[in-house]
Amino acid sequence: MRTYPHPFIAREGWPFLSISLLVSIAATAMWGVWASPLWLVTLFILQFFRDPPRTIPDNPGAILAPADGRIVAVEKTQDTYGERAAIKISVFMNVFNVHSNRAPVSGHVDSVHYSQGRFLNANLDKASAENERNALLITAENGEIVTCVQIAGLIARRILCYAAQGDKLSRGQRFGFIRFGSRVDVYLPLTVRPRVAIGDKVFATETVLAEFT
Repeated sequence: MRTYPHPFIAREGWPFLSISLLVSIAATAMWGVWASPLWLVTLFILQFFRDPPRTIPDNPGAILAPADGRIVAVEKTQDTYGERAAIKISVFMNVFNVHSNRAPVSGHVDSVHYSQGRFLNANLDKASAENERNALLITAENGEIVTCVQIAGLIARRILCYAAQGDKLSRGQRFGFIRFGSRVDVYLPLTVRPRVAIGDKVFATETVLAEFT
């Protein structure tokens, strides 16, 4: 998997930010203060594509949050990618969250599954099965299977994943990005201990979702 020096502004946002900045500067030269709404758009793009570095917890058994956002599901369900019963923990990202996606565990990417789909509100339960999505099936270092699914939302129309089958991921490693509001589901073995509840606010890499037993 390709990596790059960690910028504070995600590389996915550079084209959007550059265009918005140039338009705002040109509009200000022509219209002065009336160009203020364009600067607000530029500020929104700047905050949306921010990608600050994160600190990885010391706990080796921790399963980390793959995204910033709010917990909208902690439940037992079927992991169709891993063909097993699992605990699903879902993180909903609104447009004000950091949208960089990071590996919840260290391990080997066994397979990548992309599915076309709808663009329902990612806060809805049926978004997991009906929306456009991209799933990574990961064998963690302890041999357990962890499935991490990027899901497009109502506004998000672009899932970016830089991990491929055969890649090795480290906890907290950046592996993808979803533009403009979305969701990430993590399917875990039934034996894990969840450390979050519905409504909790979480931060990618720094928040522990669950622990291996």
